[in-house]
Amino acid sequence: MPANKNALIRYKTIDNCLRNRYRRWTLDDLVDACCEALYDMEGITKGVSVRTVQSDIQIMRSDKLGYNAPIEVYDHKYYRYSDADYSITNMPLTQNDYDLMQEAVDMLRQLEGFDQFTEMADMVSRLQDNLAISRTGRKAIIHFDSVPNLKGLSLLNPLYNYIVKRQTLCIHYKTFKADTQQEFIVSPYLLKEFRNRWFLFCDNAANHKLYNLALDRIIDVKPADITFQDNPDFDTDNFFDDIIGVSKNIGDTPKTIRFRSNSEQTNYIITKPLHKSQRIITKGDDGSCIFEIDVVVNFELFSVLMSYGSGIEVLSPQDVREEISNRFKIAASIYETLL
Repeated sequence: MPANKNALIRYKTIDNCLRNRYRRWTLDDLVDACCEALYDMEGITKGVSVRTVQSDIQIMRSDKLGYNAPIEVYDHKYYRYSDADYSITNMPLTQNDYDLMQEAVDMLRQLEGFDQFTEMADMVSRLQDNLAISRTGRKAIIHFDSVPNLKGLSLLNPLYNYIVKRQTLCIHYKTFKADTQQEFIVSPYLLKEFRNRWFLFCDNAANHKLYNLALDRIIDVKPADITFQDNPDFDTDNFFDDIIGVSKNIGDTPKTIRFRSNSEQTNYIITKPLHKSQRIITKGDDGSCIFEIDVVVNFELFSVLMSYGSGIEVLSPQDVREEISNRFKIAASIYETLL
């Protein structure tokens, strides 16, 4: 029996509820949880009926989808898994599941030669490796950086759908420095990942300025009854061409950053450029090298440059060189007194 997207959301929601044994779940509680999940993830406001959730429970209990979920009723009104360790997400792939996913991976591999799909290579490799692990039980041979249970990841799917639907949002947001949360009414445009953190680029209705909001600082997201506003100055295809990271205001212009690497860092920087504009100016006989990049000066630029420690010296512009110098002086002063 094929399951549509909304049904799968309900199954997963019911599964999450029944795995939480610190709460007693009535049928009405499960209905409310499903309604909330569909609203958050798909923007569906019409709700879910009791009969629908009852049918979902019967399907999960059955072999129709291969779940055979051990759902039981206790005290005549509460639902739980009789097996505390059970979850529908722990089920192994069937041969049919594996064959279908392998077909998808094979199709994606055929697209890797096209320029539009070059960024998919790591994702396809990860899928291929996970399929092999599921089928043979061998250890992984491909590993990607990831942060499990990263705060804010649950917002990715609902925010994506809001962007597609051009839905204005009311967002409650609290920065790391603030004591209280702020409320923004925004038109969402783009989701951007940088170093395992996700950001929402949006237009603030109050001042029509472009904001980037870290998903892990978003407290709450709800649709707002305000007309969606486009920002013609925000070119999603080219906005990030001249920056490292995500920090940039519309109208910011790049500067040419010239820096020298020592012999230990030169080959690393050549093989993994700091930015796509990176170019070699001169190579020294001692293995050092002078590079230039054209980027907007932002927080992430300083973070990347300083991550190389003494392996990089910023030569120009002078204000960037001085800022790097001051930051290193402050850092060095922390260690002047030995513990």
